[in-house]
Amino acid sequence: MMEGVVVRVSLIGLLLACVTTAPTNKNRDWDIYSFHINSTVTSRYATTIITSRVANRIDASQEIEFHVKIPKNAFISKFRMTIEGQTYDGVVKQKEEAQRQYTQAVSHGQSAGIVSSVGRTLEEFKTSVNVAALSKVTFELTYEELLKRRLGKYELLIHARPMQPVANFKIDVHISEQPGIKFLEIKGGLSTKQLANAITKTQTPTEAWVYFYPSKEQQTQCDGCGDQGLNGDLVIVYDVQRKNSIGELKESEGYFVHHFAPSDLSRIPKNVVFIIDRSGSMRGRKMEQTREALLKILGDLAEDDHFGLIIFDHFVSPWKNELLQANQRNLEAAKSFAREIKENGATDINAAVLKGTDMLNRHPREGSASLLILLTDGDPTSGVTNLEMIHKNVKEAINSKFPLYCLGFGMDVNFEFLEKMALENNGVGRRIYEDSDAALQLQGFYEEVATPLLTDVQMVYLGGSNLTQTNFSQYYDGSEIVVAGQITDNNRAEFTAEVIAISKSNKVKYSETTPSEEPIKASSDSNIQRLWAYLTVKQLLDKEVKSSGNEKEKVKKETLDLCLKYGFVTPLTSMVVTKPQGEDSQVAHKPKEGEKARESMLDTQASRAHASRVNTYSQVAHKPKEGAKSRGSMQVFSGSTAFSKQSKPDRTGRVQHSKIASDTVRIQSRESSISQHAGKVELSKTFSDAVRLLKVTGNAYPESSVELDELSGHSEYLLVPILQFLLPAEGPVRPLCYAIRSGLMVKLFRDPNNELSINGELSNVGWEGYQKIAIHYKSDQLIELNTTGVTFNNGQNAIYFSWSQNINHEKDSVSLLLLDEELEVTIGSTQVFIMLYKKDWLKFLWPILTQRPTGNNITGILARPPIAYEEVQGTTMKLKIDDQEVKVTKRAVVNYNVRSTPVVSCWYIPLEIALQGTPANFTVTQL
Repeated sequence: MMEGVVVRVSLIGLLLACVTTAPTNKNRDWDIYSFHINSTVTSRYATTIITSRVANRIDASQEIEFHVKIPKNAFISKFRMTIEGQTYDGVVKQKEEAQRQYTQAVSHGQSAGIVSSVGRTLEEFKTSVNVAALSKVTFELTYEELLKRRLGKYELLIHARPMQPVANFKIDVHISEQPGIKFLEIKGGLSTKQLANAITKTQTPTEAWVYFYPSKEQQTQCDGCGDQGLNGDLVIVYDVQRKNSIGELKESEGYFVHHFAPSDLSRIPKNVVFIIDRSGSMRGRKMEQTREALLKILGDLAEDDHFGLIIFDHFVSPWKNELLQANQRNLEAAKSFAREIKENGATDINAAVLKGTDMLNRHPREGSASLLILLTDGDPTSGVTNLEMIHKNVKEAINSKFPLYCLGFGMDVNFEFLEKMALENNGVGRRIYEDSDAALQLQGFYEEVATPLLTDVQMVYLGGSNLTQTNFSQYYDGSEIVVAGQITDNNRAEFTAEVIAISKSNKVKYSETTPSEEPIKASSDSNIQRLWAYLTVKQLLDKEVKSSGNEKEKVKKETLDLCLKYGFVTPLTSMVVTKPQGEDSQVAHKPKEGEKARESMLDTQASRAHASRVNTYSQVAHKPKEGAKSRGSMQVFSGSTAFSKQSKPDRTGRVQHSKIASDTVRIQSRESSISQHAGKVELSKTFSDAVRLLKVTGNAYPESSVELDELSGHSEYLLVPILQFLLPAEGPVRPLCYAIRSGLMVKLFRDPNNELSINGELSNVGWEGYQKIAIHYKSDQLIELNTTGVTFNNGQNAIYFSWSQNINHEKDSVSLLLLDEELEVTIGSTQVFIMLYKKDWLKFLWPILTQRPTGNNITGILARPPIAYEEVQGTTMKLKIDDQEVKVTKRAVVNYNVRSTPVVSCWYIPLEIALQGTPANFTVTQL
């Protein structure tokens, strides 16, 4: 018999209707005469509609407010107001487009930013409208959520607090699950005392209905209820039957959803390392709760588990250097150690996680599952503190071998940093709230990952397309894997689902053809299609967190297109709440995790001052997200902000800016492009160690460079992003190196005798290599390469290869050999070797000329022959190149000509010396 599943839905309904001034007598001058919550759950996808009807009972117009709370994981998909027969619909727009309306509202002191975070699981939605004398208004809000299985159950949680007894109050819930409903229970404060008599439940094998219709008198008789009516939760808990191991596969109108949660498997022994922050900020209640949870978790380890325990501040202190078996003796010793953990010092997250990774890497056990659990309450303040470097170090160390779970304790933690680190390593980020039950929160999270049943899970769908995530590092008992997608050409006959994974002792495989039962009747905008869209958007938002550069922009666009198509309010979109003519619209934003509540009614004077600052300075780059602190990145403004001759970097590397009237260099946001303007350069890049101070000339190309500590007195120098390249030198001497501004399209190779040319587009989002390369041969043959794949057009047809393929393709005098993300292109007597690199979550190409044809007129960056030089005697940092003395500096540059990417020391020389020409000699206008 398959173990049951309970589905959790957070469907929260909260209505607050109020007037701009308090009533002057006991009788209300407004009345919520109808309040309905209608929730439909099908295949774990919940659509909830909250409808409130309010009447203005006095002979004068007044402002009525609609105020509800919805789950953080839900997307608002519709909002409308109906006044005197006229309906006003909210419209979902791109956030930037809606922002203009928001800023305008703020500048006039009006209500704005009407969605905000509330506590752990809720977000508030607020809006208001002026209602005429003795008139009525109807508010209707719709939101949608795919229910996530946690600890083996689903819950439907409905919170109600209308702030008054309502004559017509109803909650209707309809649950439809094709596998069958095993049991259903109703709990919560709204099921206590007299309110229990207001609940009706009806159930068939596959459907259930719950009705909650309390009278006005009953609405004052529950735990927490009183004169202001209902105030509590209605919780519906249910389980579904699981008839086979492949799970439930359901299809409708060309879309499918697959719920996979087998329970008839043996648990896999685990190797787990707990990494506990004991820095000074953990002092007091946080550490007490952490110790309490840790003692309980240690007691729940199975004897065939192995575990490690690391505590850290600015030092990393493992309890033992090796993983130990979770037998009684070792557990008691570990508990004694945990009881003595004291708080002190700074926070070295990088070293702590790398130590935990090393412990797991040195303790491989066949037939086991490994995981890391990090708990911290602060930002890294010791050791490596650069967040991107920590992400890089951790990702390289873990190398996709096991998941990392990051628990952020409290609201001051940089949750975005932890979430990205977890997502990049197949884990999740979870915030632990500083409440009395924090220890239970920690234990609850551990229970979710305590029992691995499968590893390396691959979901395969023959005849499927546009699939959501299909590879999962581990599957835990009590969880559920959900995959959705489209059935190619709606061809159900050829659609097959297959699951391949590793269990405790062997490889397992489940397979099934298309669902045997007839598909449900549904429109083209079916529930399953919206489920697919919701899950796709959720996963794209996670992908956007861990992406950067061009990939990040591509993911954002894909996400935005889906949000606009399906009307979802997400962190990338906003809803413009339209109102009757003469009233100002409002903008509903969806906040990110941890974002504080926006002020819904802003002070007029303060609002106008804020708007004035926005118009004057327009800070557009590196604006920190909620909870983010300054971490040494350059402050970037548009308008008249610039750095002057007196500007110097501080010791963190930031350049401090001052407003001046002259010698101004404008710096734009990272999204804008580099352009020429009045002999100056407008830049898009943020400051990093790959940024140099380059002299700006009239043709907008860098002429020479200085180091950061030489900045004082050089107003003509500008922070410019560059890419550094090695240049071979004759003889066993130190190589040369030079820099080219990012984003340029350059000539890599020219052989006019054989009608062969190669161009490359330098990275503009990362700091290394090329994003695109084009190889032109004769008049009609073209090989195009980007970080996704290779397209070969021989003049008649085009063939596409992805970098993950192994290809040996020959056509006429062109040969392509692709092995292990390395492409060898041979055209006649010319051979070019191109490697795909993956670094810092970016991809880039790196070309090498491995075979050069004969000829005198061969040019291009790759064709530059080794340079002969000698050091000038009696001077420092000067070389003699072609009878010219050149001032140089020592640099360290990565050598990408070698797969191991060693860092080598080089002499840094000017660009014109390195390439023997001006920028115009080696740039092109198109690939």
